[in-house]
Amino acid sequence: MADEEVVLSERERQCLRWVEEGKSSWAIAVILGVSDNTVNFHIKNAMRKLETTSRTQCVVKARRLGLLD
Repeated sequence: MADEEVVLSERERQCLRWVEEGKSSWAIAVILGVSDNTVNFHIKNAMRKLETTSRTQCVVKARRLGLLD
């Protein structure tokens, strides 16, 4: 995956930005008007794409790669 450019969907980026602000999945779900299962789905997809094992690690890596700007 190192050679491939990681592409996050707009919704994945939105969810990670809220995680970065310290919001829970439930709070993000309320903000975005979706279920918390949907939020977790997007976060888990981002984690898989970025090959990370935690939400925090995912946010840090996405930020370092310039994916949350």
